[in-house]
Amino acid sequence: MSANKRHILAMAKSVTRANTGVAAESKSPASDIAKFLKSAKAAANTGSGAGRIVLALDATMSRQPTWDMACAIQGEMFESVGGIGNLLMQLVYFRGLGECRASKWAADSRTLADMMTRIQCRGGHTQILKVLKHAAKEQGKNRVNALVYIGDAMEENVDDLVQAAGELGMRGVPVFLFQEGHDPAAEMAYREIARVTRGGWFRFDRSSANVLAKLLSSIAVYAAGGLKALQSRGRHEDRLLIAQMSGGRK
Repeated sequence: MSANKRHILAMAKSVTRANTGVAAESKSPASDIAKFLKSAKAAANTGSGAGRIVLALDATMSRQPTWDMACAIQGEMFESVGGIGNLLMQLVYFRGLGECRASKWAADSRTLADMMTRIQCRGGHTQILKVLKHAAKEQGKNRVNALVYIGDAMEENVDDLVQAAGELGMRGVPVFLFQEGHDPAAEMAYREIARVTRGGWFRFDRSSANVLAKLLSSIAVYAAGGLKALQSRGRHEDRLLIAQMSGGRK
């Protein structure tokens, strides 16, 4: 065999060994496949495809008079999505000296109501920034369709709030804020948070409980079925919500 032929055969063997090595490296170990299947199964059991709403409440002392009303109204959010899709809700609240807690995701109104009735309002300052950051963290785990916030004050740096809200808005999470009372600083901050997230701002008081319930049902419909579901249902509160989300543009 000539030297030239021996050189060609040597090159061929080298290429064969290289290709075999690449193929071996590209195969996934059995343990990796098992992990993937386990993750896929877990994802299938988390309510994938359901609308997900973070319901955040200011539980400082000033909110005590209307807390029970908020407990009753949230039940209507679950009822409003019948025939449209499933709904999962997570309760987030803050109170006292830096206390801010989040519940597990609930798939029915009774579970959420039970959580709310066990909460007592306590004195303290607002922690809206923690709420916004929590919603962003949840969005990183699984799609969050909306953040609903009910409060009456704002005692934080508004620039920090708007920055966090803007980042949440860029992730596609609209924030809907319901303001109790007429605190001008709170209204300015709430409106700006709603604007940068393409959400909405609404007044909340005892006389508007029925309106609040209808608006929250519209948010639930949006979370479960998107804008198309709102447009299809076409109620007055649905059109009001759409107008808020579009910044007044039709």
